[in-house]
Amino acid sequence: MDADAIVIGGGLAGLVAAGELTEAGKRVLVLDQEGEQSLGGQAFWSFGGLFFVDSPEQRRMRIRDSYDLALQDWLGSAGFDREEDLWPRKWAEAYIGFAAGEKRAWLRAKGMRWFPIVGWAERGGYTATEHGNSVPRFHVTWGTGPGIIKPFMDRLREGEKLGLVSLRLRHRVNSFTTTAGVVDGVEGDILEPTKVDRGAPSSRTVVGGFVLKAQTIIVASGGIGGNLDLVRRSWPKRLGNPPQSMICGVPDYVDGRMLGVTEAAGGTIINGDRMWHYTEGIQNWRPIWSRHGIRILPGPSSLWLDARGKRLPAPLFPGFDTLGTLTHLMATGYDYSWFVLSKKIIEREFALSGSEQNPDLTSGSWRKIIQARRGGGAPAPVRAFMQRGADFVVESSLSDLVRRMNDLTGERLLDLAVIEREVCARDREIDNAFTKDAQVTAIRGARNYLGDRLLRVAKPHRLLDPAAGPLIAVRLWILTRKTLGGLQTDLSARVLKADGTTFGNVFAAGEVAGFGGGGMHGYRALEGTFLGGCIFSGRTAGRSAAKL
Repeated sequence: MDADAIVIGGGLAGLVAAGELTEAGKRVLVLDQEGEQSLGGQAFWSFGGLFFVDSPEQRRMRIRDSYDLALQDWLGSAGFDREEDLWPRKWAEAYIGFAAGEKRAWLRAKGMRWFPIVGWAERGGYTATEHGNSVPRFHVTWGTGPGIIKPFMDRLREGEKLGLVSLRLRHRVNSFTTTAGVVDGVEGDILEPTKVDRGAPSSRTVVGGFVLKAQTIIVASGGIGGNLDLVRRSWPKRLGNPPQSMICGVPDYVDGRMLGVTEAAGGTIINGDRMWHYTEGIQNWRPIWSRHGIRILPGPSSLWLDARGKRLPAPLFPGFDTLGTLTHLMATGYDYSWFVLSKKIIEREFALSGSEQNPDLTSGSWRKIIQARRGGGAPAPVRAFMQRGADFVVESSLSDLVRRMNDLTGERLLDLAVIEREVCARDREIDNAFTKDAQVTAIRGARNYLGDRLLRVAKPHRLLDPAAGPLIAVRLWILTRKTLGGLQTDLSARVLKADGTTFGNVFAAGEVAGFGGGGMHGYRALEGTFLGGCIFSGRTAGRSAAKL
């Protein structure tokens, strides 16, 4: 044996699993097809949001949360309805218990800290038993994505110093090896060394091969979001036809390769048609990976129009129901939509997802946050997109705005009279303390929460008020992101075969396992649950494998 355990994938789930193994004194090989600069995987690029239940941060903001309320929200969003949802539901219940229990204390002991104001993502807008977060639960980690991976990278480096961890980078697994029908290792290609920047596409030139043996193997190789062909093949009919044009929220190496490798060897994939793609994507004016897109994290006030200028129906408002909005937009026959908003709204409500788009929060410094926000106005990264981004239009009048929106697409789909009618109707609702407009009601309701009123939701105003201008339009694309299905695992994270028995000593963690069980989110997610899912499933897989 070359080691006690092999971990395939150097992202967050793999790092957590490797750390648990080394703490148990196990010798670990960590394999990844990328170079050392990409350790930490997608988590590095994240905003660092974590889902906690009844946290001190929530209580300080007068948010009343509980295990029962969180589970109600989770199950209402997940919509488990398949026989194969047995293990995903068990994982969901276990994860809610983790989020309401030791998760925060365990991470805090590793040095993590969180921004004091809790965010409210995926608000739903339906009834109490349907999709959405009933209360704010999105806790932004100081240091964003790099702050999330740091303690686990530190633990990996300590394992290297102790001689327990060996990194085998540019190692791409092609298959599992077996002896007497029992999985005992992996084999694959060694790719040529790379010096590309983190996240940039790297060479796939093969310079050698390898065979490595271990008692246990943990697959933690991520999802499919960088492989648009696989995304389209997996796209379910319930979401409509897959878009012809998409942008990518993850690097090229998120290719889904190990899903196929593990399935070919005998592991089972379930819920492959469940996925999570955002509808507020914009093209990165300074791309790192192919078709690089950034997600807007919107407040609730922007007017959302389809490609022909028709307003989206309630409750498909910004930040309310990601997949409901995706389904609606795909039915329009167009791959893009529009936000129409004012300067006042963009200054208060626009954030961009990603560690590199939030240098003040990524720094972990209050001084830098205060310096960045002093004087008002949109954050510097947002201003940069307004000035350089291909999807932004800024004009002082609605007629000029619509003209330039048509110029941008070249399709001439937008009628000024149609959009003017929508905008003016919305503005009339603002002028009254009462309203039948559900979005206006939602905006006013959001401002009842102190965190939204202080930082996230603009004071309601007329879009055509000259004092609120200029007007801004943003073209929005479908942005690939997460795989919600994956390798089926039991509660110890062992991969299962089609007959329900375990696939040898092979475990799976993170996105490749649908973050646990083969799809613990069900059909929809509540946000802040992807990083936490990597941590929880990685910890479970590492601890379980260490017992063998």
